Amino acid sequence: MIEIWSKPNCIFCEKAEKLCQIKGLEYKKYMLDVDFSREDLLIKFPIARTFPQITQNDQYIGGYTELEKYLN
Repeated sequence: MIEIWSKPNCIFCEKAEKLCQIKGLEYKKYMLDVDFSREDLLIKFPIARTFPQITQNDQYIGGYTELEKYLN
Protein backbone atom coordinates (compact mmCIF):
# COMPACT_ATOMS: atom_id res chain seq x y z
CA MET A 1 0.00 0.00 0.00
CA ILE A 2 1.42 3.34 -1.07
CA GLU A 3 0.66 6.31 1.16
CA ILE A 4 0.87 9.85 -0.21
CA TRP A 5 1.10 12.67 2.32
CA SER A 6 -0.06 15.69 0.34
CA LYS A 7 -1.30 19.26 0.52
CA PRO A 8 -3.93 21.17 -1.48
CA ASN A 9 -2.99 22.55 -4.91
CA CYS A 10 0.23 20.53 -5.09
CA ILE A 11 1.09 19.54 -8.65
CA PHE A 12 3.55 16.84 -7.58
CA CYS A 13 1.01 15.40 -5.14
CA GLU A 14 -1.48 15.12 -8.00
CA LYS A 15 1.17 13.57 -10.25
CA ALA A 16 2.00 10.97 -7.59
CA GLU A 17 -1.67 10.03 -7.27
CA LYS A 18 -2.06 9.83 -11.06
CA LEU A 19 1.06 7.65 -11.38
CA CYS A 20 -0.40 5.19 -8.86
CA GLN A 21 -3.66 5.12 -10.81
CA ILE A 22 -1.87 4.52 -14.12
CA LYS A 23 0.18 1.70 -12.60
CA GLY A 24 -2.94 0.20 -11.00
CA LEU A 25 -1.47 0.43 -7.51
CA GLU A 26 -3.42 0.58 -4.28
CA TYR A 27 -2.77 3.87 -2.52
CA LYS A 28 -4.12 6.13 0.18
CA LYS A 29 -3.83 9.89 0.09
CA TYR A 30 -3.63 11.95 3.28
CA MET A 31 -4.35 15.67 3.09
CA LEU A 32 -2.62 18.37 5.17
CA ASP A 33 -4.92 20.05 7.72
CA VAL A 34 -7.55 17.35 7.14
CA ASP A 35 -5.79 14.09 7.95
CA PHE A 36 -2.61 15.45 9.56
CA SER A 37 -0.99 18.68 10.75
CA ARG A 38 2.41 20.11 9.86
CA GLU A 39 3.59 18.98 13.28
CA ASP A 40 2.42 15.42 12.54
CA LEU A 41 4.28 15.53 9.22
CA LEU A 42 7.54 16.64 10.84
CA ILE A 43 7.26 13.92 13.47
CA LYS A 44 6.74 11.22 10.82
CA PHE A 45 9.20 12.73 8.29
CA PRO A 46 11.75 14.82 10.26
CA ILE A 47 13.74 15.79 7.15
CA ALA A 48 10.69 16.61 5.00
CA ARG A 49 10.75 20.03 3.38
CA THR A 50 8.53 19.41 0.34
CA PHE A 51 5.31 17.68 -0.68
CA PRO A 52 4.39 14.96 -1.26
CA GLN A 53 6.05 12.59 1.17
CA ILE A 54 5.51 8.98 0.07
CA THR A 55 5.83 5.61 1.78
CA GLN A 56 5.08 2.03 0.81
CA ASN A 57 4.32 -0.46 3.58
CA ASP A 58 5.82 2.02 6.08
CA GLN A 59 9.07 2.20 4.08
CA TYR A 60 10.07 5.74 3.11
CA ILE A 61 10.30 6.37 -0.64
CA GLY A 62 10.63 10.16 -0.82
CA GLY A 63 8.82 12.63 -3.06
CA TYR A 64 7.30 12.33 -6.53
CA THR A 65 10.63 12.03 -8.35
CA GLU A 66 11.75 9.21 -6.07
CA LEU A 67 8.38 7.47 -6.49
CA GLU A 68 8.71 7.64 -10.26
CA LYS A 69 12.21 6.10 -10.12
CA TYR A 70 11.09 3.50 -7.55
CA LEU A 71 8.22 2.30 -9.76
CA ASN A 72 10.27 2.10 -12.98
